[in-house]
Amino acid sequence: MPITFGPHECGSPDREWLVTDGLGGFATGTVPGLRTRRYHSLLTLAAVPGSGDATGERRLALAALDLTVTLPTGAKVPLFTHEWESRALVPRGDRHLETFALIDGVPRWRWRIGGVVIERELAMRHGHPGVAVTHRVVSAAEPVGLAVAAMCTWRDAHDLRRAGSGPLRVEQVAGGVIVEDAYRIAGPGWQAGGEWHLGAYAREEAARGLPAVEDLWHAGTYFEQVSPGGVMEISAWAGELTERPVPATSVITAARARSRELVAAAKAEGSVETLVLAADAFVVHGADGPDVVAGYPWFGSYLGDTMTSYEGLFLDTGRVEEGRELLLAHTVSAAEQIAEPGGPWAPRSSPDAPLWLAHAIDRHVRRTGDTDLAAELVDPLGRLLRRHLDVDPADGLVRLGTAATWMNGYTEDGLVTPRIGKPVEINALWVNALAVLAGLTAEAGRDDAGPRAGHDRARASFRARFPAPEGWLYDVIDGPAATYPLGAGSRHDDPSLRPNQLLAWSLPHAPLDEGVAALHRIGDALLTPLGLRTLAPTEYGYQGEHRGDRDERDIAYHQGTVWPWLIGPYADACAALGRPTDDLLDGLEAHLREWGAGSVSETADGDPPHRAGGSPFSARSVAELLRVLRKA
Repeated sequence: MPITFGPHECGSPDREWLVTDGLGGFATGTVPGLRTRRYHSLLTLAAVPGSGDATGERRLALAALDLTVTLPTGAKVPLFTHEWESRALVPRGDRHLETFALIDGVPRWRWRIGGVVIERELAMRHGHPGVAVTHRVVSAAEPVGLAVAAMCTWRDAHDLRRAGSGPLRVEQVAGGVIVEDAYRIAGPGWQAGGEWHLGAYAREEAARGLPAVEDLWHAGTYFEQVSPGGVMEISAWAGELTERPVPATSVITAARARSRELVAAAKAEGSVETLVLAADAFVVHGADGPDVVAGYPWFGSYLGDTMTSYEGLFLDTGRVEEGRELLLAHTVSAAEQIAEPGGPWAPRSSPDAPLWLAHAIDRHVRRTGDTDLAAELVDPLGRLLRRHLDVDPADGLVRLGTAATWMNGYTEDGLVTPRIGKPVEINALWVNALAVLAGLTAEAGRDDAGPRAGHDRARASFRARFPAPEGWLYDVIDGPAATYPLGAGSRHDDPSLRPNQLLAWSLPHAPLDEGVAALHRIGDALLTPLGLRTLAPTEYGYQGEHRGDRDERDIAYHQGTVWPWLIGPYADACAALGRPTDDLLDGLEAHLREWGAGSVSETADGDPPHRAGGSPFSARSVAELLRVLRKA
């Protein structure tokens, strides 16, 4: 399903696009071409080109290719735009944009200057760290001149580079340059440059309270006279810098063909087609096999996000074998790491991560019938659950002595939502995981009643303790009272109306099987067109907007901000309790063309009109919308 914007929508820098290389590298920007984030570039590389280490340090390389057309009259018309430290937008090439389209995952810009129409397309060669860009003269009475200035940098993707750090090291080679011995740019008619363009401004960074000004190095410009129907090709890549690039037109053709193959393999139609291609962006490969990037442009890989996204990203897209490989690698690795005293596991992972892992393994085994996987993973999963979680011997429920749930916002003043004690979603996942472990044990032919007995006890404790007088579930039980330290003999049950309780009904082995009235209250208070609020507007501390500097954003992050991925647990809870979900997903399907083109955002404001926020491209959001649409 192509996503197309007309002239008016093309002018909005709130709409962004993304293409990826399957290794953790990517290209991304706004539809009008204005760089509003420090992350916007035509080539950002994974930590080590070709390694697929999406969790490591990404490097931003080619910031922009600034296109200027020389008309047959001799007039020069820039088709690019930048915002500068003075807040001036110069030049305004975006005003010539006629359409932007995302077709088979490939972005296409079309500019019109009277009878002259120029088209740019961009793609990345899957499994290779590089980008290919074509400029086609679609319509013109005579040949026109195309000049493309390579605006470069070389820096950590999270940082900014200024001229004071010195010029980039540039080596002249055939067709262009090698920059910092790290990446190469090639194309026709190269003329060397070599100066800084000072004061490029990224307004979204400023809005987030972060440094927003950098300088860009003009390495040089490509020139070519192009006849109507002709194409000018430019490539930029890392890795084997002495090789000739694959023609850019071939890379784009291959990218489109691959997208069509992904859609066909997934047997997708309608919005699901768009989401299958969106899901592909998050699945990366390296020396250790498949992994998942939690979101673009700034997130890496986290076990909890990966496993929350697993069913949608892998099982609902026809990537069963890749998923199996990922489950094997992550389960064994996590079990080994947690066995190491002082190992890397504890500080990097929240308690829900192994619980979501158990859920992902269970969904894979149940949906594929892969009993061999069950037998292979039951022991390491069991070790991981036993060693990673603190189970209260009094009731069999999981307790937290530190604030380590997914609601993990913090400021200089401390944690925003500590949730110390026994959080409802952790214990719903725990009950589910014990049932999973019991099932996997049986699949493996083991005679072990321990997991089933543990499940029965935890489920009974959950059912007895979590229902609150308000008519829904407590968000946390047995937490420390505000004036007492943990363990001082006083306990507090928190009835704040949050969406975490949805997992008590939504999971396959959920602890509750009744609660329609509670679900009505949850929906009335938390449901929005783009997902569920993290706190009801009637609760103390509710924040209706997720924006501002880091502290302001972290305060709002789980205090009312909408998270689209929560639509999955809500839809499952509705299905479990027989509540209709007609038209539930209409807003999210429309959102596919609102902000991150063809994808789903990480968050949105709690207050109408629910402006999107956070990462424009979120793995959990895409995966859960895709999964629910598949079930509809």
